[in-house]
Parts: sequence; structure tokens; C-alpha cells
Amino acid sequence: MDSSTHSLLAHIWFGLLGLMLVFYVVTDGFDLGVGILSLLRSRRADRDVMVQSIGHVWDANETWLVVLGGGLFGAFPIAYAQLMQDLYLPIMALIAGLIMRGATIEFRHSVEHGPLWDKVFGIGSLIAALAQGVVLGKVITGLVPGELNKAFIVVTAIGVVAGYALLGATYLVKKTVGMIEQWARRMALLSAMLTVAAAVLLTAATWLFSGVGHDRWTQPGVMHVLIALGLAAALAFAFIIASLYLGAAHGPFRGAVALFIVSFVGLAVSLFPDFVPGKLGIVEAASDSRTLAFMLAGIGLIFPVMIGYNLYQYYIFRGKVVGEAHAGD
Repeated sequence: MDSSTHSLLAHIWFGLLGLMLVFYVVTDGFDLGVGILSLLRSRRADRDVMVQSIGHVWDANETWLVVLGGGLFGAFPIAYAQLMQDLYLPIMALIAGLIMRGATIEFRHSVEHGPLWDKVFGIGSLIAALAQGVVLGKVITGLVPGELNKAFIVVTAIGVVAGYALLGATYLVKKTVGMIEQWARRMALLSAMLTVAAAVLLTAATWLFSGVGHDRWTQPGVMHVLIALGLAAALAFAFIIASLYLGAAHGPFRGAVALFIVSFVGLAVSLFPDFVPGKLGIVEAASDSRTLAFMLAGIGLIFPVMIGYNLYQYYIFRGKVVGEAHAGD
């Protein structure tokens, strides 16, 4: 196959991996957020309701991470190798956090050790979110060491935790009743403020201190797109606040999802055409054309099944979760 075909296939796979990442962050993000927020509830009955709200969907949500890792390994092996040698520790922390969560959901029903497992569930969720924030921060900074980049990574990790807490809180607004729902509304407002504050700080830092980011943003047409995305993010934030104020059940979660999607589109625009900023381009990192075409045929069969299954499970388990005596009342 010629170079134009190879370039097209590489960019298609870059888009597909971005789409998988969005699916993972949104779906697993809200159940990680629920786990993080569970650390703030002292009553076992409240935590039971929170876990029950994600109990039927959390494992399917994490399949997007598996597919994302496999797609990255097959479609962009050079990028996979380069990233893993720098991201080994946070990736291992992420896997450890997910293992802790999976074990907890099975063992938390223990009468004697249930409260301990609840703490493990929350801590595992927090570890997984922090690890993902570190991975994101390292990728954005091009895996370059330095004190400024370390500060950038710390803020990114905090922003990811706040963002997941926002998704989790708005999901609880949609799925719970009584005092838990009212508490979740307050948490959603707080986490929305923290998420936007972290995003603004990281945007300013990218413009002021990142040579690669500054160069990309000053390319013709890029800043106009980013400004439009910034306005869309501001509208999503305003929609979240208005929905919380008006007492809407589904609006806050929809606004949070929109905020995440807009943010990830902005990230993709900022990275393009690099896979690792300043180090490795998309086309250079890609596998040969035959491999990309073969994988594309395979994902074309798997994608509809995964999306259909996810939509079906959310449809089946729609509605509010009500615990014993309206937990928290």
C-alpha cells in the first residue's frame, strides 16, 4: 500500500483510540468517581446504595481500557514501547487500583470485614484516578523531566480526580434519592469548580511553559478551534450549574459528559499530529498498512457489539436506586 493509504489508516486508528479513550473515561470515570466519593460517607447503608448504583455496569465499563491497550499495542507499537518505559509505575498503580476495586465489590458483603473492604474500594478508586492523571500529565509534557513538568503532572492528577468525582456525583444525582442525592448535588458543584479551576490552570501553564504546546496552538487555525472548544466547555459548565440549581436529575450528568468530551477533543487537537508531543508523530508510530487494515476489519466487528451491549445494560438498569429506608434519610 502507498504512503497516502498508510497515513489514512494511521489517522483512522488515532481517531479510534481517541474514541475508545473517551468511552473509557466517561463510563469508568463515573464509577471511579462514585468510589472516590464513597470515602466521604460514613454510613454503611449509604455506601451500599452507592455501590449498588454501579454494581451492574462497572465491569463492562473497564473493557474499554482493555480494548484501548490492545489497540495501542497493535496499531502503534513504537508509541506503546516508548510510553510504557516511562509510564510503567503509574500503569502498574492503575492496574493495582482496579484490582482492589474488583476484589472489594466481591468481598464487601462480609459482615465482619465489610467496612474495611469499603475503604479499600474507595482507596483503589482514588489510586486508579491519580494514576490516570499522572499518565495524562506525563504524555502532555512529552515525558520530559523537570520541576515545572512535575508540578504540571500534580495539577493534572488533581484535575482528573476532581473530574471523576464530578462524573460520579452527577451520576449519583441521576441514580439515587433522598439525602444521598442532595449530598451528591453539593459534591457535584464543588467538584465542578475544582475541575474547571484545574483545567484553566493547565491551559495557562501549557501556553506559558510548554514550547511544544505553544507552537501547536500558534499554528494557523488551531487557536480558533481551541477558542470554540473553550466556549463549548464554558457552556457545559454553565449547564451543569444551572441543572443542579434547578433540581434536574439527568441534566448534571449530561453536562459533565459534554464537558469531558469537549476537553478530550481539545486535547486531541493540541496533540495532533504528534502521538507523543515533540517526540513521535502519528504516522511514524503506526504499524504497517496491512496490520492496520487487518485490525480495522476486526474492530469493525467488535465495536458495534461493545457499544450495543453497553447501551443495553444502561437501558436495563435505568432508574433510581433506593436502599433500605432511603439510605441517608
